[in-house]
Amino acid sequence: MSRIDQIKNMVAELEDDMNKFYEKGNKAAGTRARKQLQELKKVSQEIRLEIQDMKNSGKV
Repeated sequence: MSRIDQIKNMVAELEDDMNKFYEKGNKAAGTRARKQLQELKKVSQEIRLEIQDMKNSGKV
């Protein structure tokens, strides 16, 4: 799975839970959304480091 696909899947899952929380008031969906946002932050940081390493090593 490419990094782009990984991010797209994470955002799609997040969107479902955020809709449930904001539109239906589902508190458990809010908890899941917060967890997914934290994971998205972690993956985003990993991708940032990969890009920086590739840029610095001249692989791009």
